[in-house]
Amino acid sequence: MSLRNWWSVLFGTACLVIVIFSSIVGFSQSPQPSVQLTTVPSMDHVIPFEAEATTLLGSGQFKPPVQLKFRALDAVGQPLSNAQFHLQVLTPEKTPWFTTDFPLVEGTKLLDIVGDAPTGEFQIEQVFPIRGTYKLLVQVTPTLENAFVPMEQTLTLSVPENLAKFRYLSVLVGVLLVMGFIGGWVIGARDEIQPGEIAPRRVRFLLSGVTVVAIVALLSINISAEMGQAHITQMSHVANDSGIVESEGLKLEIGGDYQATVGQPAALQVKLTDSQNQPVTGATFTIKTTQLENNWVAFAYQGVSDSQGQLMWQQEFFDGANHKIEVEVSPQHDATLQFQPFKASQEIEVIGVAPPLGVRLIGLFYLVGVLIIGLMMGLWFARRRIQRVSYS
Repeated sequence: MSLRNWWSVLFGTACLVIVIFSSIVGFSQSPQPSVQLTTVPSMDHVIPFEAEATTLLGSGQFKPPVQLKFRALDAVGQPLSNAQFHLQVLTPEKTPWFTTDFPLVEGTKLLDIVGDAPTGEFQIEQVFPIRGTYKLLVQVTPTLENAFVPMEQTLTLSVPENLAKFRYLSVLVGVLLVMGFIGGWVIGARDEIQPGEIAPRRVRFLLSGVTVVAIVALLSINISAEMGQAHITQMSHVANDSGIVESEGLKLEIGGDYQATVGQPAALQVKLTDSQNQPVTGATFTIKTTQLENNWVAFAYQGVSDSQGQLMWQQEFFDGANHKIEVEVSPQHDATLQFQPFKASQEIEVIGVAPPLGVRLIGLFYLVGVLIIGLMMGLWFARRRIQRVSYS
């Protein structure tokens, strides 16, 4: 083969490689199906839930949960109809050294729900209990065979810490520093270190007293936590709500775990059947979970029943008070079976769990450490003052 032919073959091969590479790159950069998420309000205005400090609105109603709106879109940005969503909400990872208000909730599954979305839109309302980055695992599959290719996507939501907590923390740290400084100043202003002593007698007494106070405080915290846990267990009761309501020959039933534990998801389901105990499809379930002690809404969802006439989900109860599940069922406008909407409710007993011992120890260590720092600062300034007076 001549040199000219070799150059022709080489040039043709190079052109072919370029064409193939360009096609691959163009395909990889082409629009892909995706899940779009919007929140109401925006995440810039969302703060973690605060135990016993839920913010009241001007109307006297408790602040509602955050609305999460998902839309399944095809490659050209059009909604995917006849879709089914599987959503899992995972809480931020554990932060042992800077724990949140609900340490047992860290690194757990807050919600796991499957629901049909005939128009490609899926919406829930959820309270975010702690600060940090939440992971939302979304799977979208067609309810009709081969309607579209199933897809998975991981979304994230960042919830910042409430700025009020930093103000409260700065005030507490300041008070402890001032108390320690005053104690160190008073003790160090007169006492002198005697031969064979590592610190003045008053300092040794004060440090011994701080140690005793720390031990007493730790014992009090643990005893009170255990007593509270025992009290919760003793006060456990069976909910009065049966979770079953019949109307016009239809039966609405709330089933699953009627007893839940903080930090662990509870499996729940709602089912609609007829007088022959056959599943009823074409119904809309409106679900609301309310905390009974302070009457705030933790979770809400509206979805359609599946082919078995039911809707299932897993929900974590991060607050130790009892909750009530309320479900209203109504027919879809195009459903064959039409009936008057009716409701059922079921009380969920939630067992509170005391924070881990390590978390309580770390918090106590921080407080005692700040007090000791203030004490040492007071001692140092008092000694410097005595030395200046002696030299003068």
